[in-house]
Amino acid sequence: MIALDPVPQPIDTLPLRGDPGAVALEDRAGTLSYAALEARVGGIAHWLSASGLAPGDRVATWLPKTRTACVMPLAAPRAGLVHVPVNPVLKRAQVAHILGDSGARLLVTQASRIAALEPGDVPEGCRVVTEEELVPAGALPPSDADPAALAAILYTSGSTGRPKGVMLSHANLWLGAISVAHYLDIGSEDCVLGVLPLSFDYGQNQLFSTWAAGGRVIPLDYLTARDVVKAVDRFAATTIAGVPPLWVQLLEADWPEATAARLRRLTNSGGALTPALVRGLRARFPGARLFAMYGLTEAFRSTFLDPDLIDAHPDSIGRAIPFAEVIVVRPDGGRAAAGEPGELVHAGPLVAQGYWRDAERTAQRFRPAPCFAISGGMAAWSGDTVVEGADGLLRFVGRDDEMIKSAGNRISPTEIEEAVLAGGETAEAAAFGVADERLGQSILVVARGDGGSEDALRERLRRVLPSFMQPARYAWRDALPRNPNGKLDRAALKAELA
Repeated sequence: MIALDPVPQPIDTLPLRGDPGAVALEDRAGTLSYAALEARVGGIAHWLSASGLAPGDRVATWLPKTRTACVMPLAAPRAGLVHVPVNPVLKRAQVAHILGDSGARLLVTQASRIAALEPGDVPEGCRVVTEEELVPAGALPPSDADPAALAAILYTSGSTGRPKGVMLSHANLWLGAISVAHYLDIGSEDCVLGVLPLSFDYGQNQLFSTWAAGGRVIPLDYLTARDVVKAVDRFAATTIAGVPPLWVQLLEADWPEATAARLRRLTNSGGALTPALVRGLRARFPGARLFAMYGLTEAFRSTFLDPDLIDAHPDSIGRAIPFAEVIVVRPDGGRAAAGEPGELVHAGPLVAQGYWRDAERTAQRFRPAPCFAISGGMAAWSGDTVVEGADGLLRFVGRDDEMIKSAGNRISPTEIEEAVLAGGETAEAAAFGVADERLGQSILVVARGDGGSEDALRERLRRVLPSFMQPARYAWRDALPRNPNGKLDRAALKAELA
């Protein structure tokens, strides 16, 4: 287990932590040692420093998981620039928004993607190059950047309006890497299969936490669950980080017993695991430790549940991760008592620096920590309702703006969804409140399937849920939409229902 050093370093120095001869990255092209990774970071940083950019300029990448995409989060900060990763699945209008909002001065992409752009998509003063043009003539040494300096802007997936750019410092990224590598107990012998987008804080941390621990990353762009199964087998992967929709797909895939046995660690964030998913993953991968986690881009990661507790507490998101202070706050600003719902507030050095060029939304989300917090300064007020048990474990209830208000009751959509999924009639579902003249809101469930199991589902729910929590209507779909980070796109479903 790596040491919990609370002193942040420049994020570009991560490759120096690994054994120079050990493998830092492996893909279809072969392997890259830690020494070669450091050389590549220094080389691309040198090219960037010679390209006419000013300190603090934004460099965007719109790439699949190429080696350039994996290296740029370290190379741009080494050159004194700010990295803006763009999810490769985004379309030209979304890319144009991020380029314009960030004020990017350079876009590194591929020829086929350049061809997809239209006049006006690239802001004036932004140069566009292909990754093949990044041919360094030298190498920059590791930087001595101020840990408080801005290193990256990560754009949220836009579930509530247009994407916002979350500003992350060297310290945010470094301490996040050390924290995760420590509590996941990643070692130099581990091979982490990187299936999540590198534009997603959880996906980018797959690189940073693995390299902080001296392990090996296998970046993978996959089309089907079968691609993930084959990659685990081919690369002898020990670890997968995923989101709930991915786990649903992987549980529906065919796993040879020997391949499933390779995995020693599964980590989940980007949505709560249901008890049914926990049972399924524990049965399919009995030798893997399952880490349930909770996070928000504005503070990276807030909590994790010790895998030894997940069978007894499958609905818990655990306790604060290292370097985070997590507080449950009542609407009146006081500390919530055990068993009392309140807003999850995250304080400490993992809290981001705000939203890029958006003072209004920054002031809404980033506010001073409560007076009773140990950590001072700004805190990230999540807008999520949680409950802390007498045992100190936290349980996610729901987002305040998603709570269903029916006949005077506040109902968590998460609780409805867990009940719907528990019987196996459907593998995916989302619950919403819809306008109802009599009740205020009634409960609508959108589920994957043809509706043939609805009668059995209704009968089972009548036995397990009180009358005020019974769904009034079901809408069945062949598939449920995903956002660019692979999570269930509740915003798209809500818009469709509206």
